[in-house]
Amino acid sequence: MITMADVPLLAPNTSKPNLLIAPPMGLHLGEAVSYLNRLVKEPALLALIHPLLKRESKDWYVVYHWVAADGSYSLQVFVWPPGTATRIHDHASWGAYSCALGSIFEERYERLDDGSVRDHARLKKTWEREWNEGDGASTVLPYDGGIHSIGNPSEETAISVHLYGPRMSSIDGRDYDPSRDYVCDRPA
Repeated sequence: MITMADVPLLAPNTSKPNLLIAPPMGLHLGEAVSYLNRLVKEPALLALIHPLLKRESKDWYVVYHWVAADGSYSLQVFVWPPGTATRIHDHASWGAYSCALGSIFEERYERLDDGSVRDHARLKKTWEREWNEGDGASTVLPYDGGIHSIGNPSEETAISVHLYGPRMSSIDGRDYDPSRDYVCDRPA
């Protein structure tokens, strides 16, 4: 992970041209949505990520990861080659993401059990949506408030920008396997 100070493109002010403004320290989910909606339209960000469309990979990956000096958020740029997707998962923090280039597909899930049995979770898909450039931001709340998967079923590479708040525990979140009614912690 790198801090904002280590990346000349992402700066806390706009005194220099072609710099992106870093999110404010201690930002909350509402501010994250507003920030992402502006960020994905910034020419400096688009110039940084556009060349990534030409890279080849068999799986999705995080190409940039910035962490606030006070730990109040992390900002990540994901690259989604065609046909890639995450597992069904949640996060130990609030989160928001916006599609910057191409389109990505999100599925949301609801947990049907009460969480009282270790490593067990029954899920039901509640909705799905394709997110395109300019569609705004999707948000998740910690744990059961944001069980989802994200992927790129299209034939073109897509790029999304994700902003996460501070973790509420020592884990990064949980991964789910509905075919086995299984859930497990995902280490940070």
